[in-house]
Amino acid sequence: MIDPMNEVKYRYELANEHLSRAERYFSLEDWAGCVHYSQLAVENFAKAVIAVYQVPTWSHDPSNQLMGLINQVPGSVRELIIELARMSHELAAEHARSTYGEPTAGLTPGMIYNREVAARALSMARRARDIVTNVFSALGITV
Repeated sequence: MIDPMNEVKYRYELANEHLSRAERYFSLEDWAGCVHYSQLAVENFAKAVIAVYQVPTWSHDPSNQLMGLINQVPGSVRELIIELARMSHELAAEHARSTYGEPTAGLTPGMIYNREVAARALSMARRARDIVTNVFSALGITV
């Protein structure tokens, strides 16, 4: 039998690693790297919540799967789940852009991003961590 808590803890730790990496890239003024790892952090924080209820998909946009669980989560955290889903959806497009840039326009990832965009993505990743901490607390989950 598979223990879903192993996946929950794995996703949570993975998300925290990505968040730490995003913070380091921000301090180095590598805006593309910061956005890339911020997106991965938000994605995996969302997948940590999903893993409480079901196996997360491989999609870089887990917002639909997260919203599909909305009626299973306690009412006290539904607004937080909606916020997390919104952030994961918004940042999902940055996965490909922060990896490949915009090839048809001849733009590399380093040409696309600036401090403001990176700071916003990093702020979303930090907020995702706070949301998951609150959701896990409401669910009685310690990671």
